[in-house]
Amino acid sequence: MVDLSKMTKWDMGKLFDFSVLPKQTTEAEIRQGCKTAIKYNCKAFCFSSSEWTPIVAEELKGTDIQVGAAIGFPFGQQSSAVKAFETEEAVRLGATVLDNCMNVGDLKDKKYDKIMAEFKDYVKAAQGIPTKMIIETCFLTKEEIATASKLVAEAGIDWVKTSTGQYAGPDVNDVMIMVDAVKGSKTRVKVAGVKDPRPQNAFCFIRAGAELIGTRAAPEILDGVDDLRKIGIIPAYVGDK
Repeated sequence: MVDLSKMTKWDMGKLFDFSVLPKQTTEAEIRQGCKTAIKYNCKAFCFSSSEWTPIVAEELKGTDIQVGAAIGFPFGQQSSAVKAFETEEAVRLGATVLDNCMNVGDLKDKKYDKIMAEFKDYVKAAQGIPTKMIIETCFLTKEEIATASKLVAEAGIDWVKTSTGQYAGPDVNDVMIMVDAVKGSKTRVKVAGVKDPRPQNAFCFIRAGAELIGTRAAPEILDGVDDLRKIGIIPAYVGDK
């Protein structure tokens, strides 16, 4: 669990993956997004096309910010072989963290063996690069959220992620279910799809047990930290006492 009382606002940047995802995104916007991720000390800069991977790797060279490539985005309905190729290509081009999309229909159909095989193919194709799996909670029942999260953990994927951010986001109970489902494993919980008012909502997800937030609003959220501390939504900073 994240202890916000031990974190400065600068430290809290590492709770956020900053993303730029629209289809009309230009190279200049990608490069500016990387600069914004550096300014706010984010965990990763994420984007939806492998075309940008070398450019992002170039912009982030010499920093500790991860190059985050999307796999099977946003529907997750490609074959396992296609997703594995996309994963290998992203790694070859310089990605250092990967966000993949689960096939929601397969989960609805209870094709758990197929899902597990695909998840394991993904981990193998990642070649040791940190992995995330997006389960798209807004399309799932509470029971399906728990099942999907357990499958992600069983496959050895590093993070189970709520959403692509393209549809409805999760609620706090969804995140609590995910946290409970992966308890005792190495898998941690990432949230995306944080809706307005974003600063307070993002930190509610952190307090519910998420350890990472993926959002285009990372600057807005981090700019709100001081005010949220003043009113107690984020605890006061006490350092290492």
